[in-house]
Amino acid sequence: MSVDSEATPDFNGQRLLLVDDDASLLTLLSIRLRSLGLEVGTVGSGAEALAKLPTFNPHLVLTDLRMEEMDGLALYEQIHQHYPTLPVIIMTAHGTIQEAVDATSRGVFGFITKPIDHVELNEKIRQALNIHTAVGSGDEQAKWRKNIIGQSHVIEALLQDLYHVAQSDISVYIQGESGTGKELIAQAIHAASPRRNKPFIAVNCSAIPEDLLESELFGHKRGAFSGAIENRKGLFELAHGGVLFLDEIGDMSPAFQVKLLRALQEGEIRPVGESKTVSIDVRVVSASHKDLKQLVDEKQFRLDLYYRLNIVTLRLPSLTDRPEDIPLLANHFIAQQKTKAKKLSNEAMEMLLGYDWPGNIRELKNVIEQACTFATAPLIPASLIEKALQQKNLSMMSFNEAKQNFERDYLIRLLKLVNGNVTHAARIAQRNRTEFYRLLERHQLKPAEFKKKSS
Repeated sequence: MSVDSEATPDFNGQRLLLVDDDASLLTLLSIRLRSLGLEVGTVGSGAEALAKLPTFNPHLVLTDLRMEEMDGLALYEQIHQHYPTLPVIIMTAHGTIQEAVDATSRGVFGFITKPIDHVELNEKIRQALNIHTAVGSGDEQAKWRKNIIGQSHVIEALLQDLYHVAQSDISVYIQGESGTGKELIAQAIHAASPRRNKPFIAVNCSAIPEDLLESELFGHKRGAFSGAIENRKGLFELAHGGVLFLDEIGDMSPAFQVKLLRALQEGEIRPVGESKTVSIDVRVVSASHKDLKQLVDEKQFRLDLYYRLNIVTLRLPSLTDRPEDIPLLANHFIAQQKTKAKKLSNEAMEMLLGYDWPGNIRELKNVIEQACTFATAPLIPASLIEKALQQKNLSMMSFNEAKQNFERDYLIRLLKLVNGNVTHAARIAQRNRTEFYRLLERHQLKPAEFKKKSS
């Protein structure tokens, strides 16, 4: 197993997870791979590999094909589901052309037979790591991910996927709870992409009244409607060549979904009141705290638009899924404050780590800001954190959350007033019955439950 030093690549500590149920081969191959400069993790089964992935966070998986319980292809399918950009090379002593075709057609990066040709293996590893290299480093890393605070395995895995998705021009959908930082992720996609020197424009679809959304996104011609005193370019046109981030896409009305779909399909928009169309070159990144697939199933979101926007999904973890990042985030927010506070006491940090953070990063930021405001010394005591956490209305809810709460409370009061009579309620609300029923479905309100029972 001697290796020609001149032909030996230096992989400089990149991580490879080696999976094989043959213990002797696992040992020999791991020694050789480490001699190439790789950091090698070894496991003897597919189940062990899946358990090790979140903590080892490899850049490449090299697995045997024929293993008991879970073979190499089954392992690949599991890996691809959770780490879609992580390359997998499969090796087998029973290689056939059909197996190779089957493996590569599913997206497996490479297929190599035993006994292993080490020159061929080195080349495949080199190719795989060139594609899935560690996400940025030094100045390059600082440029596009400088606003993403965190070093947990779940965040690093997300950023690996983000970086590779950013290199293409496909539409990306970001799924995450409120307060998880969806716009920061969208900005990172833009900063890591070839469009980085073009505009990045963000718009919250739930914050713009429906009758103004078309004008806001597509623009309008002078005189198109009352108040249109001049021609105005829409956000699509202003984002030409760059990225348009559509936040809270799940709140977009069905009527406007049709117009958005047409714009994305045809690559052109028609400003309100204009007879001519305008060509656009825009990468769309969308996001929502809602489950778009569920909205599709409930007929509240168009299936064709869903597939147009959701070519790749990036799922943001909640803050409780990345507790090791809480100290980093807390210290970052403290550093932003112009107060005496400089550091959290150990007890205060323990309190932060033990909280469940329903408001995620936004809530943590508000807690730190309040604690810093009342701090009278450099060290923030646990009592100030406890005080901040105990306050009921600790953080301002988002506009969309406030709007949803108002709608639900209004509909409940209205249904109680009219004894569950939808026709009467729709008339008072000045909405047609179809639209009113849609509102009730959105908030899972059943008119029958508001009818008074006869005694």
